[in-house]
Amino acid sequence: MSAIDAAPRVAPLTQLLEEETLFQKTVHDFAEEKLRPRVLEMDRTGDMPQTVIDELFSLGAMGVEIPARYQGAGGSFFMAVTAIEELARVDPAVSVFVDVQTVLVTSALLRWGRDDQKERYLPALARDTVGAYALSETEAGSDAFALATTARPDTDGFVLNGRKAWTTNGAEAGLFVVFAKVPTKRHALVTAFLVDRDTPGVQVGPKIDKLGIRASSTCELVLDEVRVPRRNVLGEVGGGYEVAIDTLNKGRVGIGAQMVGLAQGAFESALGYAQQRKQFGQPIVSFQGVHFQLADMAAKIETARLGVYNAARLVDAKTFYLHLTRPAAIAKYMASQVAEEVASRALEIFGGTGFAKGSPVEKFYRDVKIGQIYEGTSNIQLRTIAGTFVEGLR
Repeated sequence: MSAIDAAPRVAPLTQLLEEETLFQKTVHDFAEEKLRPRVLEMDRTGDMPQTVIDELFSLGAMGVEIPARYQGAGGSFFMAVTAIEELARVDPAVSVFVDVQTVLVTSALLRWGRDDQKERYLPALARDTVGAYALSETEAGSDAFALATTARPDTDGFVLNGRKAWTTNGAEAGLFVVFAKVPTKRHALVTAFLVDRDTPGVQVGPKIDKLGIRASSTCELVLDEVRVPRRNVLGEVGGGYEVAIDTLNKGRVGIGAQMVGLAQGAFESALGYAQQRKQFGQPIVSFQGVHFQLADMAAKIETARLGVYNAARLVDAKTFYLHLTRPAAIAKYMASQVAEEVASRALEIFGGTGFAKGSPVEKFYRDVKIGQIYEGTSNIQLRTIAGTFVEGLR
């Protein structure tokens, strides 16, 4: 027997386990049957109906990674990523709603939460409570830790004051993961807190009217003398940097999955249109100028998918969060670049029809731009990637 024959067989990245395949198909069918008929109306109104949210909980998509003992689906991070991808094929707005819940909020609790915190919050997050992640501020975007929000120590906990910007899921959230600075004599300690929506002093602003992903709510979160007990510190006091980097790495993988799903949806729309649209007596897909574009789109989507799947598998392999930084940044950067190119080309294949409101590719084209902005802009991803191999670059 040769050394090659004796080596363990490693499954291809795109070869899913049986439970992964079944869950992916379940989400795919839900997106096609229940979500697709509602997409254009949700985009028009900028609202996600409670019925859709309830169905996402019933589907298990909102608690994919939550263990069964906490009433969750007991799945893997990879399964959460495939759910995000499948939803984005139909509506990237619903996809990011699930993404924030599973990849940021739930992952943070699973990795950094104490047993009592998991007992209190995970069953609710699996059953009916929406989570939101409040890190960004007006002056703390790409420089995420230039926080102005403070957490003043009090007798039995902390008092939070500040304003959080661009809080996804803000309108629906019942629980917020909030990052603030705890002042000390020497320096401020970035710390993560679990803040219930009904805590006195918590105010959620109106939804921002956005270019794309319009059904996904984005709100300002105002914290005015909000008293949070010490038992609601997530991780350690001063450990907020590690919590944020760990969850943001996973978040970048999630956004990569959203962009791969968006690109796949735009590609499928363009392919279907090219097969039925006739010019000069034949379907336009038969023209080399069109089918070569479609082939290039398909190749780039598959390449981006491999990067996202690799990063997701690394998460499930319990890769140390600092070692995940580079593959997560690459996955997010490449997927968002590919998605923008594919969405643009898909609209061109549709021609004037694609430029009109009500066209699926018109919506994909508006939705896609956010992929190069949130969870770290493309320039931040490049800086992060470079920082892993350029000496002295931080």
